Amino acid sequence: MSKLGNLGARLHRGEVGYDFVKNRKIWYGISILITITAILGLAVRGLNMGIEFQGGAVFTTPKHMSTSVSQAETYAEEASGHDAIVQKLGDGSLRIQIAGIDTGKSDQIKDELSKDLKVNSEQINADLVGPSWGEQIANKAWQGLAIFMILVVIYLAIAFEWRMALAALVALIHDITITSGIYALVGFEVTPGTVIGLLTILGYSLYDTVVVFDSLKEQTKDITRQTRWTYSDLANRSINGTLVRSINTTVVALLPVAGLLFIGGGVLGAGMLNDISLSLFVGLAAGAYSSIFIATPLVADLKEREPQMKALRKRVLAKRAQAAAQGEPDADRSAESSFTDEPEDAAPAVVGPRNQPASRSRGRGRPSGKRR
Repeated sequence: MSKLGNLGARLHRGEVGYDFVKNRKIWYGISILITITAILGLAVRGLNMGIEFQGGAVFTTPKHMSTSVSQAETYAEEASGHDAIVQKLGDGSLRIQIAGIDTGKSDQIKDELSKDLKVNSEQINADLVGPSWGEQIANKAWQGLAIFMILVVIYLAIAFEWRMALAALVALIHDITITSGIYALVGFEVTPGTVIGLLTILGYSLYDTVVVFDSLKEQTKDITRQTRWTYSDLANRSINGTLVRSINTTVVALLPVAGLLFIGGGVLGAGMLNDISLSLFVGLAAGAYSSIFIATPLVADLKEREPQMKALRKRVLAKRAQAAAQGEPDADRSAESSFTDEPEDAAPAVVGPRNQPASRSRGRGRPSGKRR
C-alpha cells in the first residue's frame, strides 16, 4: 500500500488525526480575510461582464490578417469609443468584441474598421447582441442561482438537519464570493461559460460537504449515551476519515482544469477557455477548502451550543480529568487517537463490519476466548 493510502486508512480508523474543529478560529479568520479581499475587488473593480450580458457587437475579419492584435484593439477603440477585446483565431482572422455600444452604430464602426484594416466592409461579419437580451440572461442566471440555493437548503434540512443546511449554505456563499472576487481582481470576462462553471463548482462543493456530513450523521447516532467523545471529537473524525478522499478527488479534478487554464488559455492563447476554466479552478479549490475547514467546524460550533451537547461535553471532560488523576494511560491520549479503543457505551463508529458485536475485552489488555 502506498504511503498516502496507508495514511488514509489510518485517518479513517482514527489512529491519527488533526484537530480541525479546535483550530476553527484560524480557518474562519483566513476565510474572512479572503472574503473581504474578494468583496473589495468586486466593489472597486467590478466584474468585467461579457457582451452576452451588456450587449454590443462582435466583428470577424477575413482570414490571414497581417494586422496585429494590439493595433486592431487601437483601431476598434478609436472607432467605437469603448474598450475592445481582440483575439486572433486559428485561421488568422481577428475577432473584435466591443461591449456596451448601441447596435445602431455597428454599421459606422464596421466602415471605419474596414478603412483602418484595409479590407472591404462586406468581408467583415458583424454579430449584434441587444442590451435587453443580455439583461434577461443575467436575470435568469441570478434566478437560477437563488432557486438552487433554496433547494439545497430544503434538501439538507430534510436529509440531515437545519444546522448542516445552514453550514452548507454558508460554504456555498463563501465559494461564490471568492470565485467572483478573483474574477474581478484578475479582470477576466464573465460569460455564460462562467455561469456554467459556477454552477458546476457549487455542485462539486456540495457533494464534498455532504460526504462529510453523512459520515458525521452516522457516527453521532446515540451520541449522548456515551461519555467518551464530544460532538467536536466525532466531527474531527468525520473530516479526517474523508480527508484523503477529498484531496484525491480535488487534485484529479484540478489537473484537467489547470491544463485548460494555464496551457490552453495561457500558453496556446485560447482566451475563450479562460472564462470557464478560471471559475472551475478557483471554485474547486475553494469548495474543497470550505468543505473541510468551514462547513463541518461550523456544524460542530452550532451543535455544541445545544444543552444536551453542553452536558455531554461536561461529562466527557469530567471523565477524562478523572482518568488523568488516576494515571490511566488513556487520559493522555487525544480523542482522535483513541477511536479504535471503543468501550461498550461508545457511539457507533463506522470501522469494519457493522453486524459484528464489539468484544467486551476490546482495548482492555486481555485476550479474547475462553478462560482456562
